[in-house]
Amino acid sequence: MKNLVYFLLVFALVISCQTKNNIVNLEEVKQQVLKAEHDFDKAAREKGVEAAFLAFAAEDAVINRGEKIYKGKGEIKDYFSHSTLTDVELSWQPEFVDVSNDGTLAYTYGPYTFRAKDKEGNTISAKGLFHTVWKRQGDNSWKFVYD
Repeated sequence: MKNLVYFLLVFALVISCQTKNNIVNLEEVKQQVLKAEHDFDKAAREKGVEAAFLAFAAEDAVINRGEKIYKGKGEIKDYFSHSTLTDVELSWQPEFVDVSNDGTLAYTYGPYTFRAKDKEGNTISAKGLFHTVWKRQGDNSWKFVYD
């Protein structure tokens, strides 16, 4: 009986420690995602849109442009390499973030502004709302999986 009590106490201690380790601080995770979002925006302004998208895309990321889906970093790179736009400026500001209960997925949305020159030199611009889905990577960084 003494061994059974000892076993149950150790078992309860192990379970309580595991449960505490699995609790995710969702507010902290939201701040991590917002930081990734701000770093992504900053990279787009400082290093260029293509470089930023390639740096912040997960290997299996998807972007939706026009009426086409580009799957994976290779297709995303091809999309940018075939663009005829120059002087591209893109900026955005997340207004909302939410994360999964396990802290591995998140999504953000907010306003964006876009400006560029087409192949004739005409300025084109757009404003709208972006929506990005983020996934925690094996190294604990955040990469987008859908934009």
